[in-house]
Amino acid sequence: MFKAFSRTLFSTHRLFPFVSYPRSRFYLSLSPMSTAAIKRVGTHNGSFHCDEALGCFMIRLTKRFSEAHIVRTRDPKVLETLDAVLDVGGVYDSTKDRYDHHQKGFEEVFGHGFNTKLSSAGLVYKAIDAIDNGINQYDTDQPPRYVNNTHLSSRIGKLNLDWTEPDQSAEKEHEAFERAMVLAGSEFLDSVRYHARSWLPARTIVLKCLEARVDVDPSGEIMILDRFCPWKLHLFELEEEMKINPPIKYVLYQDDRSKSWRVQAVGIAPDRFESRKALPAQWRGLRDDELSKETGIPGGVFVHMSGFIGGNQTYDGALSMAKAALKL
Repeated sequence: MFKAFSRTLFSTHRLFPFVSYPRSRFYLSLSPMSTAAIKRVGTHNGSFHCDEALGCFMIRLTKRFSEAHIVRTRDPKVLETLDAVLDVGGVYDSTKDRYDHHQKGFEEVFGHGFNTKLSSAGLVYKAIDAIDNGINQYDTDQPPRYVNNTHLSSRIGKLNLDWTEPDQSAEKEHEAFERAMVLAGSEFLDSVRYHARSWLPARTIVLKCLEARVDVDPSGEIMILDRFCPWKLHLFELEEEMKINPPIKYVLYQDDRSKSWRVQAVGIAPDRFESRKALPAQWRGLRDDELSKETGIPGGVFVHMSGFIGGNQTYDGALSMAKAALKL
């Protein structure tokens, strides 16, 4: 869900020496101005959405706006008096801390090769921005086979006051918006922490293992992970950068719990279930002795019905399965 921002951490990681929830320990820099007076950050009143909830949370992570009061209004005269304005006002000017995206002519994008126009949260993750800006999640007009009703934007939307709520006051609405800010912000920080501590360091491991692929098998189509880590997106990006051909067909890694080994077929894309070369059809759905008999390889554990993954009790067995699968 949050890959766009994570890719920029290579160049901006100094802004995130650690991730911590207390505001006083997590500051970013905006325009250098006095922090003597309590700042006021404005956004629109009425129904709220994920982008301004996350945007308000993010701007409070900055030193300048760390204790800012949130003012929810559409009154232009009030908005003019505020220190920052998000998602309302019809102006995008970062030098004046104005962050609206609804006005005609707005074309600001994330950069780094992305072309999705940003929402008011600014440099927030592409998935959230795309949802709020009304961009289709799919390239075709075909309806999805299932709908995800539990994504962050959906959960934020459900925090709006219910129509049956007897108290529809501005105060009650503001309380709901504060809850939305906490929800959006906690997921934002969790994602930054995950990508900084887990996802980004995994790239080095994948690169090292990818470079050693020919030592594993002369075909260069089998990769062994020294230790399991998030590898899929890194593999696709590194293959493209290094112009690797033929691409990796199978990735082997040890299961941390059972200590057996997995043989995973690489998908045709990081987010696709279809494999470049699925494990052989005659192996699929088999387990244990039945699998070992069919493959002729001792120690068989299983092969998934779709052929995207299988297992063997030993490294040698898993490697033999991958090598055999390449030939079938």
